[in-house]
Amino acid sequence: MPVVHLGLRRSGTALAVLACLGATPPAAGAQAAEKLGTISFPTSGSAAAQPAFVRGMLLYYSFEYERAATAFREAQAADSAFAMAYWGEALTHTHQVWNQQDLAAARAALAKLAPTATARRAKVNTPRERAYFDLAEALYGEGSKARRDTLFTAAAARLQRAYPGDDEPKVLHALGLLGLNQGDRDVPSYMQAGALAEEVLRHNPDHPGAAHFVIHAFDDPAHAPLGLWAARRYSAIAPGAPHAQHMTSHIFLAVGLWDDVIAANIRAAASQQRDLARAGQPLRKCGHYNEWLHYGLLQAGRYREARAALDACAGNQNPDANVDNVEGYAGFRAAQIVDAGPDGAIRITDDAPRGTPGARAYMAFGTGYANWLAGSADGVTRAREGAEAALRRQGAGPIPTSASSCSSSARWSGSPRATSTAASRSRAKRPASTTRCPCRSGRRSR
Repeated sequence: MPVVHLGLRRSGTALAVLACLGATPPAAGAQAAEKLGTISFPTSGSAAAQPAFVRGMLLYYSFEYERAATAFREAQAADSAFAMAYWGEALTHTHQVWNQQDLAAARAALAKLAPTATARRAKVNTPRERAYFDLAEALYGEGSKARRDTLFTAAAARLQRAYPGDDEPKVLHALGLLGLNQGDRDVPSYMQAGALAEEVLRHNPDHPGAAHFVIHAFDDPAHAPLGLWAARRYSAIAPGAPHAQHMTSHIFLAVGLWDDVIAANIRAAASQQRDLARAGQPLRKCGHYNEWLHYGLLQAGRYREARAALDACAGNQNPDANVDNVEGYAGFRAAQIVDAGPDGAIRITDDAPRGTPGARAYMAFGTGYANWLAGSADGVTRAREGAEAALRRQGAGPIPTSASSCSSSARWSGSPRATSTAASRSRAKRPASTTRCPCRSGRRSR
């Protein structure tokens, strides 16, 4: 049965279908979804290997790292002497914006070409490609990750100066700048990255890396309006990349465009489900994209649809559910209780907290907050004790209990039900400057 495009219909049944996304798209839809953008990246590789290499770069630019690595390995299989294919695979093992790196895997990818940097350099066919290869050798050479990230960025800047007419050096330089501060947001570096990426996007409006890195560069409430035009473009550039669909919502969230947040993550989840179905893997009803979808629905005041997304995630709660599903459900449930309040029509349940300590703490927090809304002091105490027990397993201290330690919007005194109801009714109209990051359980926003 095909997935029907439901747009922004506010039917709970429609959202349940979208949240579950259990249908298999038709072949024509699958073909259209393979679009990943357009770049010009000529190499000395064989004609048989070049398409897989370009596809790998397109996926890499959209942070679809596993699929990118597979494409680069396909290029290697088509042309075992194609040095840039090994270069590309090695690059997929560093995720600059998320401050992640698998150094051993990256070095192993390079070693497939030759065991040493000198030997590899001898196998790179052209001066231009050797300049590109210098990026990987810098990134995976000796020294700390911070030092190697700095050397990568410097090598990308040299590449840009050497080939000023090429787009890819600018895009790679922008990516290096985004990762220069080990996951922390450094505004001057990010603004420089945004300027580089924007220059490429204006030259090539179909470049996925340029659009993507403009969004990352301006991904904060103060600068988000500068990235809005790129966010509007990116989803159309790469419908075959789930992360590309989701990433646009970083800008939409920062400026309070909740319907756009919702639509972006419906598309992201649908694209992800297509990929999982092709790979024969279980479909996801929790996870990062569904989490942002749920958050957007709550902020838009669409509480019943948010509850439908929560219920779909709850369906993944079985003994074999993975960590993301367990933590996702705990986060969904807590957010539904806090943001929707009595209007969310969520029951106080005794769902057994399980999974990671973070998931257990979220479950206990949600139950405690629901009991607080209902005026049950005993229920709050029991939940607080459960949350503390979970947090102790992570080495955290006790939860403060004084009224002064609580948020001004959720005092222990006064009328909690009236306060929550008033907050829930006004939240859909909350200005963008007061939005908060929907990341839960310690997961970084992506």
